[in-house]
Amino acid sequence: MIRKLRRRLLRASRSGDPGAAPPQPATPPVDPPPVWWRRLLVAATPSATRFALLLLLLAVFGATLLLVPHPEPTALPDLADRMGRLAPVAGVLGGALLLVALVPRTFITLAAGAIFGALEGAAYALGAALLAAAIGFTVGRVLGRDFVAERVRGRLARLDRWFTRQSVLGVVTVRLLPISGFGLVSYGYGTTGARVLPFLVGSVIASAPTAFGYAAVGAAVTSPNEINWFAAAPASLGFIASAILLARWWRAERRLRRTSR
Repeated sequence: MIRKLRRRLLRASRSGDPGAAPPQPATPPVDPPPVWWRRLLVAATPSATRFALLLLLLAVFGATLLLVPHPEPTALPDLADRMGRLAPVAGVLGGALLLVALVPRTFITLAAGAIFGALEGAAYALGAALLAAAIGFTVGRVLGRDFVAERVRGRLARLDRWFTRQSVLGVVTVRLLPISGFGLVSYGYGTTGARVLPFLVGSVIASAPTAFGYAAVGAAVTSPNEINWFAAAPASLGFIASAILLARWWRAERRLRRTSR
């Protein structure tokens, strides 16, 4: 026992610490988590979860649009007769919900014209477009803006800044271009830094020419004796305005490039 105590004292004196404990075995290093696990943790952030929810919502709307049959245009006027005074409110709210669900605006406007007539149908179709634009923009802003803002780089960042600087004219330009449906554009604008007021005003202005044209066509389907082919002329204004606004946008981009050099 005395010999063991002497040996411990001798070791402690050599190490310089009289009360030092005997050395402990080294702890083995902990391996880092695998790459797939780190990617999963990054993907599980709140912004990514909300963006995934937005994509799922659009997928459900798209599948529903393909599976649910469309009603016959000739049967639409009976709906207004059954609703009575609530028909205009139901037309605006129902049209807005259908636009949010990615139903093409052409079908909504044709149906409004068939139910309410050319002028009233166009007015209700514009009201539905305004309400649908506000809903789609809000949903896109809440579910997708944070995800996009955290990950845009390079040219995508420049595009996002372009949307942020957009005025009413820029929104009208994008709305008139045949790039996607009305609802998808609303959701997409919500994920950018665009301002809500120019977006709503531009959406209504861009929808006005075709609203009157397609509503007149829809009214003509249910009332063939009252066909006025000149009423469909405003539909061509969308193509003319698209060409003019696209040319102006291209010139503005060229000036910006020249000044930045």
